[in-house]
Amino acid sequence: MFTRSLHSRTPSLSAGRQPRTRGWRQGVLACLAALALPACAQLPAAGDALPPQVLAALQRAGVPTGAMSALVVSTDASAHPRLRHRAGASVNPASVMKLVTTYAAIDLLGPDFTWNTGFYTDGQIEQGVLRGNLYVRGGGDPKLVMERLQEAYFSLQAQGVRMILGDMVLDHSAFELPAHDPGAFDGEALRPYNAAPDALLVNFKSVVLTFVPVPGAGVAHVRSEPPMEGLTIEPTVRLSREACGDWRGSLHARFDDANSIRFEGSYPQRCGERVWPVAYQDPASYAARAIEGLWRASGGSITGVVRTGLTPPGARLLHDARSLPLSDIITDVNQWSNNVMAQQVFLTLGQIPPTQVMTEGRVADRQLVLRPARYERSREAIATWWHRTFGTRYSAPVVDNGSGLSRDERITPEALANLLRHAVRHPKGDAFVQSLSIAGVKGTAARMASAPNSAARGNAWLKTGTLRDVTGVAGYVNAANGTRYAVVAFINHPNAPAARPALDALVEWTARQAD
Repeated sequence: MFTRSLHSRTPSLSAGRQPRTRGWRQGVLACLAALALPACAQLPAAGDALPPQVLAALQRAGVPTGAMSALVVSTDASAHPRLRHRAGASVNPASVMKLVTTYAAIDLLGPDFTWNTGFYTDGQIEQGVLRGNLYVRGGGDPKLVMERLQEAYFSLQAQGVRMILGDMVLDHSAFELPAHDPGAFDGEALRPYNAAPDALLVNFKSVVLTFVPVPGAGVAHVRSEPPMEGLTIEPTVRLSREACGDWRGSLHARFDDANSIRFEGSYPQRCGERVWPVAYQDPASYAARAIEGLWRASGGSITGVVRTGLTPPGARLLHDARSLPLSDIITDVNQWSNNVMAQQVFLTLGQIPPTQVMTEGRVADRQLVLRPARYERSREAIATWWHRTFGTRYSAPVVDNGSGLSRDERITPEALANLLRHAVRHPKGDAFVQSLSIAGVKGTAARMASAPNSAARGNAWLKTGTLRDVTGVAGYVNAANGTRYAVVAFINHPNAPAARPALDALVEWTARQAD
């Protein structure tokens, strides 16, 4: 948790105070000449200048200062920026855009909001047999994993539904989405981060393969989950004595057949046990295969087929499977940068009628009948919410799918910093703040603040973002001077990933502010 006041003031560069430019320039030149970065940590920024350790990191990466935009400002609403560099530039934020989606969700839905997956029937239950169809109506749950689906099955079986004399009908109609090519963004169709959202999103549409070497037998056993109806996975793969390098490539896995996963290579014995989550090669049939496979593995049986369809109006509710609360969902989204979960949340915002988006207060308190989700509705909802919440001083972000997995999304550092400052004053803002990863401790920011004497470790709550030519970070930093700062920084450049140390240096510089 945060340990310092939410509203402590920034003691420098306020109105009427001029920066010490001469001494600052001399210090910059000395630091850049010697790359004595620890000695540079306390140098204040002057005007649009970046701290010397940030400049040095950019120089090493071959990235010009014009490719970076940044803003460091106290969360105190009346404070002036501690550092400002191209803060009005509209840039691609990569996964940092998730902050817009998750904060809008906290404001509009509330941290206790839940999604529901409904199990309905049009038949009767007699002596363990359901004579009729079982309908599974998805409500957009971002984390309907196997364990929770199995809990729902146990509840149905406790009501006497063990054999279904009919079909299992999967209702995806809460989301109205265009066809999706999982390889369209970067050609990596089997990467789980490219999974498409779905009103009935089961287990992120992924198959988890676990490889366990058995040296005496010369093979590695292959375990898989969830159980997938009609999918055969080779149970073993031969071992090799190769170094544990690109072990996934060594397997020469074949995913070209939707009914099988085969291995034509070998698994390096030196790797020990490893886990490989892979997006299922036929995502359109994933839910049907997984839902039927787990139903049978849980002791149930079915005489009909598992198919897509609509829940009839007169169907009777047997079980309502509630999701984890929104506060837990956005923790996964922000700490681990889960793209498909972010898109599930984003699409849920588009289900809210426009008149309700314009009204302050949680939608969850109004018992609304939500409309089907569409991307264009979610974009409109974000734009409306932004103008209602922040006015017109800062341009609304350009949002595509709300996850940052896009070449089209845009935001300015000053707009995002304003959102961060607004969040610390929100009555429910703590759920948003605590959803962020912590530098050097957990989440995607655990890799940061690695130096033994880092001032940022445990004192920075951050969201990171990376694309091929984008890297970014945004969040809160508790500084040595007792001030909490909102920190936002982006690099848009072909060498952006190599310049990530510049962002780390900016966070560290902020944490070390002592005056």
